[in-house]
Amino acid sequence: MKVIVIGLGSMGKRRIRLLSEHKDVEIYGIDTQEQRCKEVEDKFGIKCFASIDEVCKVEPVEAAIISTSPLSHAAIINDCLNHNLHVFTEINLVQDGYDENIALAKKKGKVLFLSSTFLYRKETQTIIEKVHEAKCPVNYIYHVGQYLPDWHPWESYNNFFIGNPRTNGCREIMAIDLPWIVTAFGPIKNVCSMKSKNTQLNIDYDDNYLIMLEHETGAKGVFAVDVVSRKPYRHIDVYGEELQLSWNGTADSLNEYHIETKKEENITFDDASEHVDGYAAFITENPYREEINAYLKQIADSNYKPAWNFEKDKDLLDWIDVIEK
Repeated sequence: MKVIVIGLGSMGKRRIRLLSEHKDVEIYGIDTQEQRCKEVEDKFGIKCFASIDEVCKVEPVEAAIISTSPLSHAAIINDCLNHNLHVFTEINLVQDGYDENIALAKKKGKVLFLSSTFLYRKETQTIIEKVHEAKCPVNYIYHVGQYLPDWHPWESYNNFFIGNPRTNGCREIMAIDLPWIVTAFGPIKNVCSMKSKNTQLNIDYDDNYLIMLEHETGAKGVFAVDVVSRKPYRHIDVYGEELQLSWNGTADSLNEYHIETKKEENITFDDASEHVDGYAAFITENPYREEINAYLKQIADSNYKPAWNFEKDKDLLDWIDVIEK
């Protein structure tokens, strides 16, 4: 299978590295920046092009992975589908082009796969399973925060989509984490939020949120989201009469408190902790690998159902819009 990776920044390079583990996949890169193309050609030994049309004229490409900034996704997805390509895209953060591209993918019989990396983490999958198995109502308290300039220290946050109010850093955290939260605790029934700007950062949006969520299952949660925390922070407590879990965001920090023994047990995973330098400790590689595998599996098997999709995401983005108002 011939696959193009569109956008050769840090995420595009990650996707190329993980795709290259599949020996039956031939990879091509696309970027309008010649310097990025040369860097990728030198590092990975793949051929790069300046546009989708350019590569499709000379290679029988079947699939694409879009790793550009979110506001560019809608047009690129549409272009890929019109070139009869299956599409994997990073999170979009906005609903631009959703209805049109969902309809076009169905018309052409192409996979339209949406990244939701935390649904492929073994820790979150275990939390989801244990919440679903619980025979009691559960609540949760979840805090995710990291200081905005530390997200990509190699570039200014004002040159990165997290500086844009439409695709801001707090919105990205919500779009990353709420898919696994609603998968675990159920669709959102109601929300209320408090928000403000607590930093001197050069951004035109609120930098911290305290969000209360009520789920259709009866579960309730408090979700604290910020780009203020100087120490990267990810911690959740899940609690009910018969279930108590805690997780600090890393592969070795999921704990379950056993009511009978009154002891806390660490839940371990053999292959969940691969880490790449330059990212926060709670960002591990295996979930990115697993969602690439899921994309390729869906292309091979039309009956395969991915963990997340555009239809679910459209509903969730509606709730994020409510939170941000």
